[in-house]
Amino acid sequence: MPDTLAELKDKASRLPESERATLALALIESLDGPADPQVEEAWRIEIERRVAAYERGEVKLVPGDEVFARLRRRLG
Repeated sequence: MPDTLAELKDKASRLPESERATLALALIESLDGPADPQVEEAWRIEIERRVAAYERGEVKLVPGDEVFARLRRRLG
């Protein structure tokens, strides 16, 4: 008889972080299907474009905590 959901969650929570991440990705892909190669390629190109813009000094990075603080002020 297969494990219940609670048993599976308990076992998964005891896995090392990297294995939990791999399991989480596999579960998401089982719901969404595999990634579209064209979308993956588009993201690769966009990431390279953004990194290059940063390296040329065209953009400034903003720390995540500052971004969230700004959002909280706008939404609050």
